Amino acid sequence: MNSIDSMREEFVAEAATTRRVLERIPADKLGWKPHARSMTLGQLAFHIATVPGGIARITKPESFDVSKNNFDPPQPASLEQVRAAFEESVSDAEKALEESTESNAEANWHLLLGEKEILCMPRASAWRALMLNHWYHHRGQLSVYLRMLDVPICSIYGPSADENPFA
Repeated sequence: MNSIDSMREEFVAEAATTRRVLERIPADKLGWKPHARSMTLGQLAFHIATVPGGIARITKPESFDVSKNNFDPPQPASLEQVRAAFEESVSDAEKALEESTESNAEANWHLLLGEKEILCMPRASAWRALMLNHWYHHRGQLSVYLRMLDVPICSIYGPSADENPFA
């Protein structure tokens, strides 16, 4: 199995897990946030929904300039908007992984701030660090938000205090 196939398998499994976590969000709490400096639940959910497709889009070219983009997630009007964004994002990421070759995945990708290079790494490493790991980090944040709202947490990598799929 090559690195792209391995990443594709991981992505499919993690998308299913992320979908389960997103399904727990209460529709009437999209504006809630745990702290004044935190994103709202809706903004965090929308960010999680769009990370994979966004990363697939920004890593497709040889470089990406962060100074030309806004990374503040919008406040979604509804859970349906979050779910639709998630399905589109997952589809975009799956397509990007499907269309990629090993040589494309191993080619260097550059993150720029204007003319300044912030980092340079193989595209597959950017997928791992920026798409997958970043996605998991925010999904973990979302599980904390849900716990604070007393929403039962689904199994993510094993049993939660609320759900044991192995019992």
